[in-house]
Amino acid sequence: MSKSTFFTGQPVFSQLLKFLPRHIINGCAREYRSDLYYKKFNTHHHLITMLYACFQKCTSLREVVTGIRACEGKLQPLGLRHFPCRSTLADANKNRSYEVFEQLFYKLVEIFRKLYPDSRNLDPYIKRLIIIDSTTITLFKDILKGAGVKKANGKKKGGIKVHMAVRAKEDIPGFIKLSEAALADSQFMKYFNPEKGSIIVMDKAYNWYKELNRWKRDGADWVTRIRVDAHIEVIKELHVSKESKSAGVLSDKLILMGRANSKIEQVKCRLIEYYDETLNMNFKFITSSLKWTSKKVASIYKQRWQIETLFRRLKQNMPLEYFLGDNENAIKIQIYCALMSDLLLQIALKWIKRKWAYANLSSFVRLHLMNYTHLNNFLNDPYNSKIYDPPPPNNQISLFLSG
Repeated sequence: MSKSTFFTGQPVFSQLLKFLPRHIINGCAREYRSDLYYKKFNTHHHLITMLYACFQKCTSLREVVTGIRACEGKLQPLGLRHFPCRSTLADANKNRSYEVFEQLFYKLVEIFRKLYPDSRNLDPYIKRLIIIDSTTITLFKDILKGAGVKKANGKKKGGIKVHMAVRAKEDIPGFIKLSEAALADSQFMKYFNPEKGSIIVMDKAYNWYKELNRWKRDGADWVTRIRVDAHIEVIKELHVSKESKSAGVLSDKLILMGRANSKIEQVKCRLIEYYDETLNMNFKFITSSLKWTSKKVASIYKQRWQIETLFRRLKQNMPLEYFLGDNENAIKIQIYCALMSDLLLQIALKWIKRKWAYANLSSFVRLHLMNYTHLNNFLNDPYNSKIYDPPPPNNQISLFLSG
């Protein structure tokens, strides 16, 4: 019988989960005591079930439990011995704290960073750059308070906002905060403590002056856009070089932002006006740094678009439209499991030598999740069509030759 050279003894799902060792899962379960009231469906079983749902893009509890039971023999090497019914999975999503999955995600981020050290070829600014933004996921019912006003019929869908701080060199979330969609973006700033020497870039929704001053005192610089309603006082006009002017910089000023008589803190920063020829628009950037050239400030802000591609990647390739629970805890568990699934795919992309588009890899994993295909060999050489076809036994050959 013919056998593909890509055949291996473990399905693709098992190969991906090797990047998240079992002892880490057990350690987090002990720390958060997440197995305290569970006899069979422990944290390890719960995690594997939810990751299966994310990779297969399951949209209902029935789809998850029937699909995972159909793969019973293939999942046994992962240590999966007890397969849940719908009520078991629903209860676990409701009652097991999402915090253990949050911690598992951060542990996986640590593994990612150890496997792939900093590249010396990167721009020094990119190595220190952290991008902050949020994306809103609309929910099917009013579980968490959504943004905006109610409809004419008085009904309003809920929403959850995912705040992220992403290191530009890694393209993965380094810090996450989940909140109701109605919460202002600026509230995220009080939870984030940047390392000394970091460069933070964000949009103009992050305008909490007190936190901007705190970040500066802690040794982190920031770049953002100024709001239209911001009150400013020009302290000094700064020199703009010919090179910066040719790049589109119109002016560079040292300003004091905020009203002097207000209880809100004032912020001393730079205001840079920039003209973008491609978009035919003027932009006004503010930054805490007095050392960077005005051209450099504009180029740093352009890096903010990277997090938008990350949001699009997650929403297009992970099941963040239909949730396997109608409560806040279940929604948060699924979001963290989707982030872990994304990170496992990112590790696989970094591990192989051949370039693959993320969407293509995600589709391949979804279609062949339970196939016995050697992931590394196939992704490095998918067009290798060599088939191992052993010759028939000698006794059969002699049988046909005789007579």
